[in-house]
Amino acid sequence: MRLLITRPREDGEPLAALLNERGFETILDPMMTIVDIDAPEMDLSGIQALLMTSANGVRAFARREEDRQTPVYVVGDASAQVARDLGFIAVTSAGGDVETLAALVQNELNPGQGALLHIAASRVAGDLSGLLEAAGFEVRRLVLYEATAADALSPKTLVELDAGTLDGILLFSPRTATLFTRLVMAAGRTEHCRAVVAYCLSQAVADNSQVISWKDLVVAPRPNQQALLDIIGGNRG
Repeated sequence: MRLLITRPREDGEPLAALLNERGFETILDPMMTIVDIDAPEMDLSGIQALLMTSANGVRAFARREEDRQTPVYVVGDASAQVARDLGFIAVTSAGGDVETLAALVQNELNPGQGALLHIAASRVAGDLSGLLEAAGFEVRRLVLYEATAADALSPKTLVELDAGTLDGILLFSPRTATLFTRLVMAAGRTEHCRAVVAYCLSQAVADNSQVISWKDLVVAPRPNQQALLDIIGGNRG
């Protein structure tokens, strides 16, 4: 089974290695490149916890700041593992999406104990701040990186689509789905996707993938990487 991975390289390479270990063939064609951006000096005074909605946020914070003691709340298990690998002491995963992260924070933290610092990209999915502010939390947002979009599919991806050798594509975010479908249309390869299964992390990702026709459009039962990989394993033929 041959799969196309569209995640940024920092996340795509470990995912490819994991899939290769499970016997899958993989092609990596990142739809976005992660770039650090200039940001104000970080002030953690009065911050009771850090909120990170992707592994990219974890890495961006770690590159700029030595603090590993402040508790970290992340959206998913993969991001939690990255945080632990980078030395963060107290890491809690919501195992889902922005909504489950907001619910976890509301359940475990007290608004009166200090502000929350959301380490974010220049563009964010979901309204984490709004959900938490409605529950009485003070949320500060610090933008440390941006995800720049690819302007074309890689030659390797085009060859795979033309040859009909691609079985599936992994799509992890609504923006990635939008970028990929846009580039497929620009390359005149929409018909080739009728032979490819789109594996989507969430319904929001699937919604942004429906502008072209696929062999099948599969949504993970839970918005995390393990749930998506379980579905791919189940579809292996």
